[in-house]
Amino acid sequence: MPKSVVFKMGLPWKRLQDFHQWVLDNGDKRTDPWLLVYSPVPITCIFLCYLVLVFFGPKVMEKRQPVNLKYILIIYNFAMVCLSAYMFYEFTVTSWLANYSLLCQPVDYSNSPLGMRMAKVCWWFFFSKVIELSDTVFFVLRKKNSQLTFLHVYHHCTMIFNWWSGVKYVAGGQSFLIGLINSLVHIVMYLYYGLAAFGPHMQKYLWWKRYLTTLQLTQFCIITVHTTYNLFADCDFPDSMNAVVVAYALTLIALFSNFYYQSYLAKRRKRA
Repeated sequence: MPKSVVFKMGLPWKRLQDFHQWVLDNGDKRTDPWLLVYSPVPITCIFLCYLVLVFFGPKVMEKRQPVNLKYILIIYNFAMVCLSAYMFYEFTVTSWLANYSLLCQPVDYSNSPLGMRMAKVCWWFFFSKVIELSDTVFFVLRKKNSQLTFLHVYHHCTMIFNWWSGVKYVAGGQSFLIGLINSLVHIVMYLYYGLAAFGPHMQKYLWWKRYLTTLQLTQFCIITVHTTYNLFADCDFPDSMNAVVVAYALTLIALFSNFYYQSYLAKRRKRA
């Protein structure tokens, strides 16, 4: 084989190696030693395993009985309520003590107590997104395949990568508001799922599911407006990160709006 052909074949792999090395070298040195942060390889492997589960899981369960996970779901959902409440508290208190600005907040890369405290809660928020992949595992085991929508899979897949990037490069600063708002929403969301796990007799108390979706949409709108402002403001926070957040939030607004329409408005019209 001519050397020129070998060179061209090897060039993409070399570029990939160079990019991987750049990722390793340019991260936040404070968070590099923490679980799943230093290299993108572990989180990519988790992502690939997740896709295998989504694709093959329903096929494996096709001729099997649904697994009864009632008590596991109750414990899991209320544990997630507690974790979300802890993160909401940490985001709120740390940003308050550090005098964070809502309009423009650079990342504090120092090893100061408040700088490290904010970085740690950002890691916990990222790790919570890895834990939340369990939602899909439970759907598969319970044969709730109708829940494995594009919105569900897309949201879970992208969040683990978005927040891996956040902890790797911008653990704190402007991104704190996303974690704070999302933690608050997840307190309500997992409370809903925890109550629903007790059984059908709880449905009469869960009339507020529609408002949960509205709350989720509201958070994406707030994040979009807030990040768009910072994208155009003179703020010492990476514009590349702001641009990714805005683009991502817009996709979630579109997908959750469609879910809201199909779940509530379209069904109401059919009943009418």
